[in-house]
Amino acid sequence: MISRTRAVLTAGALAVALGLGITAQASAGAPRSVSGKPSDDISRIADFYGAYVDSKADEDGRGLEKALRGHYLTPALQKRLTAWESREHADGVLRAQNVPLAWKVTDNGTVGTSREAVITLTWGSGTTELVVGMNRTSHKIVRIGDKGAAGR
Repeated sequence: MISRTRAVLTAGALAVALGLGITAQASAGAPRSVSGKPSDDISRIADFYGAYVDSKADEDGRGLEKALRGHYLTPALQKRLTAWESREHADGVLRAQNVPLAWKVTDNGTVGTSREAVITLTWGSGTTELVVGMNRTSHKIVRIGDKGAAGR
């Protein structure tokens, strides 16, 4: 009798747990979607920052980090970032020593031959905003800084 009672209680607990799981999953909302296209500069900047933050968060992402810089950044910017990193002892793309918890890319308009985006990096203690400029012809990132091209 005791084992049957245990079996019924276990089955009941399992049913409740599964029911709660289904409720939690159903209340999570509709599936999210993210889109972009390689000809869109803002998509490319978002692709770069998403992959770069992932590579920094992964323990074995060092090779990917270097490859991403080579693919998305101009050689001149890579050189400037190396100098900045030596001086500041931090990652020049993120302007920090650690990895953000989240990132967001917002279109900031066109300045001359560049398309600008504001990158909002979310940390445990708040947010940081960077302004990134991408050459509209080469689709390469030419500038990462605290201010846009007009306020260099």
